Amino acid sequence: MGIQFNSGPMVKRHNYQQNAEMNITPFVDVMLVLLIIFMVAAPLATVDVPVDLPSNASVASPPPTDPIYISVQADGQLFVQEELVALPAMAPLVQSVTGNRLDTRLFLRGDQAVDYGTLMRVMNTLQQAGYTRISLVASEELEP
Repeated sequence: MGIQFNSGPMVKRHNYQQNAEMNITPFVDVMLVLLIIFMVAAPLATVDVPVDLPSNASVASPPPTDPIYISVQADGQLFVQEELVALPAMAPLVQSVTGNRLDTRLFLRGDQAVDYGTLMRVMNTLQQAGYTRISLVASEELEP
């Protein structure tokens, strides 16, 4: 018996076939990273930044020279500017301080120990009096 040779076409020893399919793994990785970035950044883009833009149809009102502060201390005492007031008498006092201008911006300051319900009662009383521009004030926290 002798050695038989294949009479067919010669076959290369390392015949690598071309891969016609696209490798989409890097594409999926990039898309997932972008999805995470947009999921984190989207809530930041929807934050309501208070910007008072004048309209074309009316004259812009001058900003108030002194801000109107409403403060709630830890023991529940309520102040308009620096005057102690009870909750039922707060709305008339705020109207006299603002000159009954309902578009005046009010700054609500609440102590950390004040519960959420107390602040909501103050805000609801102001809103029922017609004031809709109420801002909450917080102190800046220094990073360690």
